[in-house]
Amino acid sequence: MNPETRDSLAVSMLPQPGSAPIEWHVEDTPVAYPAALAAMEARAAQIAEGTAPERVWLLEHPPLYTAGTSAHEEDLVAPDRFPVFHTGRGGQFTYHGPGQRVAYVMLDLKRRQQDVRAFVASLEAWLINTLWQFHVRGERRDDRVGVWVRRPEKAMDAEDKIAAIGIRVRKWVTFHGISLNVEPELEHFSGIVPCGVTDHGVTSLVDLGLPVTMPEVDSILRGEFEKIFGETKAV
Repeated sequence: MNPETRDSLAVSMLPQPGSAPIEWHVEDTPVAYPAALAAMEARAAQIAEGTAPERVWLLEHPPLYTAGTSAHEEDLVAPDRFPVFHTGRGGQFTYHGPGQRVAYVMLDLKRRQQDVRAFVASLEAWLINTLWQFHVRGERRDDRVGVWVRRPEKAMDAEDKIAAIGIRVRKWVTFHGISLNVEPELEHFSGIVPCGVTDHGVTSLVDLGLPVTMPEVDSILRGEFEKIFGETKAV
């Protein structure tokens, strides 16, 4: 992506006029994966019933691996290293841990576009536009999910993954979401084949030489999210 073509990522998933602000909640301490999954399931059901507002939930997890619906067991290289959770989101194996910003996005697509592809594209645009605020050029790939960064200092065609996307949609309500590597322990990714991709590595903002803090990243994430998805309200 060239900076000049950044406007091509202006995907809009704005809600219908008069919609309530989206709750924006940031956890201060790591959240166990089973607790997060139960909370997401409950909130998604409430949103579908019209009894709770939409929510974006930002958190970190203790070190763990999750397996999406397309995961292959052979991609779990070190099954005894960290807890492994099988989940209903799309995708394959992913690592979560401290220093990685996870954002669970619980939105009602009936208030926006009932188009899952457009929703995934909007998540990609959100991440890419966020990275660009730190002068990092994130890119999409047609044959790989997530957001990628070119690493010419490693090799001519080297690319590393900096953000992952894995979602589930039920009754047109989304849950699960995105993870952005801010400063995780990158060696922990070696226990899996991340998202089934063997030819590329992983990176983070700090690995790229940007000593940013999680609150700084959260602030940019929120601003770029609102441009695509609508107004938020801190809770």
